[in-house]
Amino acid sequence: MKSWFGILFVMALLIFSSEGYSQKVASIDSTKNILLLKEFSGGVILHSQGWGVKVSKGYNKTAFKKRMLSIELVEIKSLKQIRTINPYFPNSRSYFYGKLNSFFVIRASYGIHRLLNRKPYWGGVEVRFVYMGGFSLGLAKPVYLYILNTNNVDFVYTRTIEKYNPSEHFYDNIYGRGPFTKGFDDISVYPGIHAKLGLDFDYGAYSTKVKSLEIGAEIDVFPNPVPIMAFNDPNYFFLTFYLNFNFGKRYNK
Repeated sequence: MKSWFGILFVMALLIFSSEGYSQKVASIDSTKNILLLKEFSGGVILHSQGWGVKVSKGYNKTAFKKRMLSIELVEIKSLKQIRTINPYFPNSRSYFYGKLNSFFVIRASYGIHRLLNRKPYWGGVEVRFVYMGGFSLGLAKPVYLYILNTNNVDFVYTRTIEKYNPSEHFYDNIYGRGPFTKGFDDISVYPGIHAKLGLDFDYGAYSTKVKSLEIGAEIDVFPNPVPIMAFNDPNYFFLTFYLNFNFGKRYNK
């Protein structure tokens, strides 16, 4: 996990270095001295237990303080899930043994981006301290698997799609993962709250364009524990470390 996060961090540094070079050869942005009050952006989130997408809207109260509203949809995977296959049947499909639910979280957030380092007029990187929080809505979708059945007479196997049951389904009778679309009619809802702290690095060449990388940590807390793996205790909270690439625009209209 540490090596995976390190690779992402190195990629981010390469983006910064290449962008910094392009800013040196670009023409001077004449709008840098104008405070653009509004901002809209979208982005991709890579975190230590999955990935997600994000939409944000911001308002610059002053040049040093920006209020932000955002909606995120992220998948949270268990750190203990391991992909496996049934070795006794050809063309079997891979699956995560013991996984009860696929878990997704919708986050509605409000918070502040506070300026730490302003970007010079010739270009560079602007740094803001991020602190946000809000409501989380956890959605646990049951995992469905292809199960092998035999009549114990002529040993002819048939496959059925069944909701994973750890007391009935084992390595020898699981053929593989079922369709992802199965289980949406049986979703369990887990309301909760979340908070995050981070640093936002704006490396865009023009003030009218949002190009930034946000790095930080986020925690989701649920009053009712969320079961993801069958042989582990349900989780009351999930602490993740994330990279968030944002792209969008700034404007005054």
